[in-house]
Parts: sequence; structure tokens; C-alpha cells
Amino acid sequence: MQVITDGACLGNPGPGGWAAILRYRDKRKELWGGEPHTTNNRMELTAAVRGLEALKEDCEVEIVTDSEYLKHGITSWIIDWKRNGWMTKRKKPVVNQDLWMQLDEQNRRHKTTWTWTKGHASHEDNNRADELAVKAARQQKAGAGGMR
Repeated sequence: MQVITDGACLGNPGPGGWAAILRYRDKRKELWGGEPHTTNNRMELTAAVRGLEALKEDCEVEIVTDSEYLKHGITSWIIDWKRNGWMTKRKKPVVNQDLWMQLDEQNRRHKTTWTWTKGHASHEDNNRADELAVKAARQQKAGAGGMR
């Protein structure tokens, strides 16, 4: 199982979109949505959360992302954040804590592997996720929200 994710924002903050592509053997499902006022990092996190939530059963899943923030956050930084009561090393509250907590719950639910890929490069599904996330952000900018 693979979940390929991306987030986009028109301005940072600004109208944003997220997308997740779920792949299992020859099956593929695309999910996307947006928020009228958000940040790119929030959209990257939301894409991963929504992608993992969409899996009907706990499973082994590879999450592919072009966001180093997302990959490092969930595989490394979150350990210290949780140990320190969701505070950074500088004793500041973790930004996007609500989404990190949701992602942590989904990450523990599944057996996950996190893979980074270069954005806007040769990964077809990552390019498609970017396309969907940008489309969702543009829909937010135009005032036509919603999720597919």
C-alpha cells in the first residue's frame, strides 16, 4: 500500500489545498480538499492525515512526500515534542500541534514507512498530487471549497 501526498498554498498563509493518492496493486484513489486560509505546512500535514484516515484497515503503508518538514517531523522531531509536552527545544509550543497529534495517531495505527521524493521531478504520483493540491487551493481562492 502506498499513500502519496502533497500540499499547496497560494501565498503562505493563503488559500491552500492538499491531496493524497492511495495505491494498492492496480487500484488507485485520489482525495483532495482545501482550506480558505492556511499554510503550506498545514496542507502537507493534512494530506498525510487524510490519506491515512482513508485506509479502511490498519495496514503496512509507505507514505511518499516531497515535504522534508513532514518526513522529519513524523520520523524524528515528534519523539522529543511528545516527551517535552508538545514543546520545542526552545520551549515554544509546537506549531501545528493539532495536526501532528492526528498524524501521530494515524502513524501508530498503521505500520508506516516514510519516503521523501524530490518535488516537481520524476515521481508521477507526486506530480499528480501536486496538481490536485494546487487545483484545490485555486478552488479555495475562487470560493468553491469542498473535498472529493
